[in-house]
Amino acid sequence: QLQLVESGGGLVQPGGSLRLSCVVSGFTLDYYHIGWFRQAPGKEREGVACSSRNDGSTYYSDSVKGRFTISRDNAKNTVYLQMNSLKPEDTAVYYCAADRGSCFQRFAYWGQGTQLTVSS
Repeated sequence: QLQLVESGGGLVQPGGSLRLSCVVSGFTLDYYHIGWFRQAPGKEREGVACSSRNDGSTYYSDSVKGRFTISRDNAKNTVYLQMNSLKPEDTAVYYCAADRGSCFQRFAYWGQGTQLTVSS
């Protein structure tokens, strides 16, 4: 059974850093695009980063470009989201998702989410 489990969320001060992890099981990570999404209270879900299965390309939303970095370790079946220079507006539940199609279409498989709160 295909499963994604996020971890690493928590409370961090503005300007701080945190790394989220997404461990996948039940499928081979190499064959999937992996995206990180977030949803803040009262807001729609937003795609923030994607790691392409094809050529290692990465994509970022304008809101996180230059601050967040997505990476994957296929041998460990894990995808990371390194988040630097965090802002209060980054507060949200963060989800990882997997799909074989594209970074730019609806993702089929989702984790349960991990909460990030950026506050002093």
